[in-house]
Amino acid sequence: MSALQSWREEQQSAWLYGALAEAERSPRIQSLLRGLGSAATAQAVHWAAQCSPPPETYRPTLRVRLVAALARKLGPRRMLPVLAAMKVRGLSAYSSRAPAEHALPRSREDFGQRHRSSGAGGALRAAVFGANDGLVSNTSLILGVAGAGAEPRTLLLTGVAGLLAGAFSMAAGEYVSVRSQRELFEHQIGLERSELAEYPEAEAEELALIYQARGLELEQARALAHKLVLSPEHALDTLAREELGLNPDDLGSPWGAAWTSFLAFAVGAGLPLAPHLFLTGSDALYATAGVALLALFAVGGALALFTGRGVFASGLRMTFIGSAAAAATFAIGRLFGVSVG
Repeated sequence: MSALQSWREEQQSAWLYGALAEAERSPRIQSLLRGLGSAATAQAVHWAAQCSPPPETYRPTLRVRLVAALARKLGPRRMLPVLAAMKVRGLSAYSSRAPAEHALPRSREDFGQRHRSSGAGGALRAAVFGANDGLVSNTSLILGVAGAGAEPRTLLLTGVAGLLAGAFSMAAGEYVSVRSQRELFEHQIGLERSELAEYPEAEAEELALIYQARGLELEQARALAHKLVLSPEHALDTLAREELGLNPDDLGSPWGAAWTSFLAFAVGAGLPLAPHLFLTGSDALYATAGVALLALFAVGGALALFTGRGVFASGLRMTFIGSAAAAATFAIGRLFGVSVG
């Protein structure tokens, strides 16, 4: 990145910090944003001195003005993913609780322990929700077509088509989502790497301001920040989490996410389809309904692992929601079949 591009990036950040500070209601975060804005302005001065000829007066682009307007209207918290892509730092302060409730790192070794999440837990959650999507959508699809009076062969083909279409759609969506997350992280961490090499003291001061906003005394925050930036790779990990609000541990493989979503959806969608491989007519429909009800209850019980609700109550809720969706689709199919017939 050229000196002129770096100057524009820092000027953009400084302008956005000012706009966000005006929209922020929390004095703690407002102070942090103003401090980060001052730091970004100082860094812009650093890059301006390296430009030849000197850059003209900064004018925010339409995109930057739109983001600022949305932040004023909706509040900065609702704009965090967009702000991360716009090189706004200190986003982890929005997710932290009050200092008395939130354990802050007191040494370099302490940093990051609370951020480490279970990748297996995240994959399990995604698998459960993927299976639920496949189960509800394909059950509703099969019963909707059955309500229209379709032949058994048509029901089977419809179920297979619904399974494949949904599974590929889920896989494509997950691939794009995870790939986009990784691209954002790679771009932002590249910027941090160059800034850390160019002015480590300024980066340490930004990090200290974030720790101060989260409850540490300023001098203690500065001491911790300066220790962290002594190790460039460790500092990059720290800056990604604390300045950008990004957790590298949460970034999985796009292809892995795609295959997991594909298989989870396919398993869920395959359950209501299975009876049609062996049965026909009313027997197949009754079997589909029975399998779907049992599976909905099981999925609802599994979701209780992530919601904290009781297994039985969660299972009943999922059964009711899925049954309502299937019944509504069947009724619409029946009305459509009668009107067309």
